[in-house]
Amino acid sequence: MELQRILSYIFFLLFLLTISGESVWGNEENQGMKTVNCQKSSGFRPTKLFVFGDSYADTGNNPKSLASSWKTPYGLTFPGKPAGRYSDGRVLTDYLARFMGIKSPLPYQWRKYAPTKLRSGVNFAYGGTGVFDTGNFQPNMSTQIGFLEGLIEESVYAKWDLKSALALVTVSGNDYAAYTSSGGSDQGLPTFITSVVNQISINLKRIHDIGIRRVVVGGLQPLGCLPQITVSSSYNQCNDTQNLAVNFHNQLLQQVVETLNNNTNSSAFLILDLFSSFNTVLKNKGEFTGSLRFDTPLKPCCVATTSESNCGSLDENGKQLYTVCSKPEGTFFWDTVHPTQAGWRAVYLTLRG
Repeated sequence: MELQRILSYIFFLLFLLTISGESVWGNEENQGMKTVNCQKSSGFRPTKLFVFGDSYADTGNNPKSLASSWKTPYGLTFPGKPAGRYSDGRVLTDYLARFMGIKSPLPYQWRKYAPTKLRSGVNFAYGGTGVFDTGNFQPNMSTQIGFLEGLIEESVYAKWDLKSALALVTVSGNDYAAYTSSGGSDQGLPTFITSVVNQISINLKRIHDIGIRRVVVGGLQPLGCLPQITVSSSYNQCNDTQNLAVNFHNQLLQQVVETLNNNTNSSAFLILDLFSSFNTVLKNKGEFTGSLRFDTPLKPCCVATTSESNCGSLDENGKQLYTVCSKPEGTFFWDTVHPTQAGWRAVYLTLRG
């Protein structure tokens, strides 16, 4: 069964929930998400950031020999060379750290080379990973959380260090890509989405139980608007059917976060509404945030020239199998999945606003 029919099945499931009296969809403006403003956490000023997740937050953990993030032209805008970020420059982690007034935390893989830089926290995120194993042989989120527990056991951090810490958790869709590529059944997809969100809930609670006072989790971005999907419409139109499935994920995420806050009698768990913030920037082409205008927001800056290549690919003679736009600062997407630095800045400004 093709993807359209799979997602239609999900929509039908949600329709049944709706007519049974349980509200599943939010209004069009909020796209089903309810975001807690970090400013409501009055009196809490975090001094450390611990990051768990995937390429939307990774700042250099993936091995240089395997990851495209260490290849030219990644890092073109910042720092001017490949540095392990899946963008031409800064990513979500960097902007959240800037908002906190601290340095972007050191990638876990580099901790032994710069132990004095751990005061701002650690980034445990690995590009391509998910809450479950996704087949890229990098540590999933449960393992990443175990890395922090290991640092605590090694006395790198004490319990009191965590009380002034914030955790960022990103889940950007790799679990669903792995599910599809491994031949997951059509009928099992709604159940799988539920299992992914339930595992996120377990992970969030585990992070909080370690001693971190505030845990921020990113909602799933509009997957139907990624260039790898919009290429079929010459980068002119999002796939609304795919975004319905994203809404299902996000609605379940909202429910588990509310449950976690109720169970802890706190507002320790917060949601970053990446779905709405991405949509706001794409709809307004960046003008809403005061960024440079993104004239073709669904088209990536770095485009492969063959169906088998990706941004950063070279042939056997070292010839580039990709092209790069002249102004990454005027483009929202960098490659087929990831925003540019300008794109992340626009998202950040929308979230902050």
